[in-house]
Amino acid sequence: MALARKGLGEILIDKGYITAEQLAQARDVQKSAPGDLGRLLVDLGFATERDVVQAKAEAENIPFVDLTKHAPEASAINVVPEHVVRKHNALPVKKDGQKLWVAMADPRNIVAQDDVRMVSRCQVIAMAAVPTDLEDAISRSYAGSGAASGGTGVVATAPMMGNLSAMIAEMGPARGGGGDDDVEADDKAANEAPIVRMANAIIVQAIEQGASDIHIEPDRRAVRIRYRIDGVLHETMTIPRHIQAPLISRYKIMSDMNIAERRIPQDGRIPVKHSGKDYDMRVSCLPSLYGEKIVMRILDKSSVLLGLNKLGFTPEVQAQLEELTMQPNGMFLTTGPTGSGKTTTLYSVLHKINSIEKNIITVEDPIEYQLGGITQVGVNKKAGLNFNNALRSFLRQDPDIIMVGEMRDLETAEIAIEAALTGHLVLSTLHTNDAPSATIRLADMGVEPFLISATVIGIMAQRLARKICANCKEPYKVPAEELRRFGFVPEHADQEVTLFRGRGCEVCRQKGFKGRIGLYELMTVNEEIAELVVRRAPLADIKEAAKANGMKEMREDGLRKVLEGVTTPDEVMRVVFTAGH
Repeated sequence: MALARKGLGEILIDKGYITAEQLAQARDVQKSAPGDLGRLLVDLGFATERDVVQAKAEAENIPFVDLTKHAPEASAINVVPEHVVRKHNALPVKKDGQKLWVAMADPRNIVAQDDVRMVSRCQVIAMAAVPTDLEDAISRSYAGSGAASGGTGVVATAPMMGNLSAMIAEMGPARGGGGDDDVEADDKAANEAPIVRMANAIIVQAIEQGASDIHIEPDRRAVRIRYRIDGVLHETMTIPRHIQAPLISRYKIMSDMNIAERRIPQDGRIPVKHSGKDYDMRVSCLPSLYGEKIVMRILDKSSVLLGLNKLGFTPEVQAQLEELTMQPNGMFLTTGPTGSGKTTTLYSVLHKINSIEKNIITVEDPIEYQLGGITQVGVNKKAGLNFNNALRSFLRQDPDIIMVGEMRDLETAEIAIEAALTGHLVLSTLHTNDAPSATIRLADMGVEPFLISATVIGIMAQRLARKICANCKEPYKVPAEELRRFGFVPEHADQEVTLFRGRGCEVCRQKGFKGRIGLYELMTVNEEIAELVVRRAPLADIKEAAKANGMKEMREDGLRKVLEGVTTPDEVMRVVFTAGH
């Protein structure tokens, strides 16, 4: 048991595969080029792929199989079709009664295990195998079967939603007698093949359509499923009411929730691997009038570190941002509503300023993405670890830079300000509509104005607007007068400007938009703004001083991106404009 708790590096050292110096060297490389430690050790020539896979299996207490020595049994091969094996890179090796041992490149892939269990009707025991050995073994085991990987395997890349009606039909009509409180019946149904396939299909389709969230919402007569794509919810389908309970139970099982508890909200996570990429599903379950509602946030672990130059900053704003975040101390804030890209901006800033010479610590609720070379601490309310006591501990850890996931209360704000006053750079987020409002918000929380003016060096407000689909983008002309609301001043009364829009095509699912880009408003705090904050001046005065100091409002940044053909006026109106602004 003690060995199973050791990390990958320590196990490799214990087995004599690498030295402590080689591990230290690999970790140094990992700080400047974040990536999987095992992959780095192989790339550096310190360990073989087999060494790393075996050590990882031991670290995670997963059995390892050497496919160069153990050939799969025919009884195991016969119960799993080739297209399922190739789709998940998962090879059945041994069958004993209702137990099936399966060699996998990623033995934690729950979706793969579910699919194999569904087609084999066996209990699946996942084993780790060397990926190259696994591919060779699959080719040998299914040689001459007549089903090439490009045949049925292509069709089976995911359980397509076109088969939804077949899945529903398999489940049969609504069952009477169980009622909403029949937990045992729902648990049994949640593990049946059709509901497993349906749950997986909903996730896979959401990933393939680029959704950020999945909403499964019970209603009086049916269950509505919606995806949030590029910040906007789209209804994908409705399913019969009798499928609601087993489907919700299935997701609760996958995310390690208590399926018997239906009265209080619950949270969980589902790790998913699809098309070679790792995703983390943050799952929230909420009791409602017609039953529990599930919302799943899809986090693509490979997409966060885009680089500051890919987030949509103008060159001037990016230069200012980089200058502010290179300061040795002070507080830099990003503001905006939930889902406006604040965390991505801060992660990208941290990635930019991360170096061997800097000790960077973050406290987050939850940790959304893992960053190499940075100490990340997740809030654990059950254990008593919150933003406040984590921050206090940080100050004893000799940090240079501290990131606080969110300023939620006065105590958190005061500790963060103390850190900024004592020689640390503090990055955090607030929920305000624009940049100047953040100073008012801090004062409303109870922070003394003189402390705000002494620590806050810059505030960035942001929103995410949908980008025009590049595949169906077309120009059109409008009177320049229509852009006055964005601050555009026409040269003459009859002036026309050329804008762009998306016609709608298969690439963008006939929406005319594909992807999102940030709209920004960066306020740097100079002496005049600091003095206004201390005097508790009205928001309008602070905003005027900020504009005089060079701040461009979000609507102006939106106008620039409209004229550049990146987005549309209506989209800027949707995300930026509020009543009275």
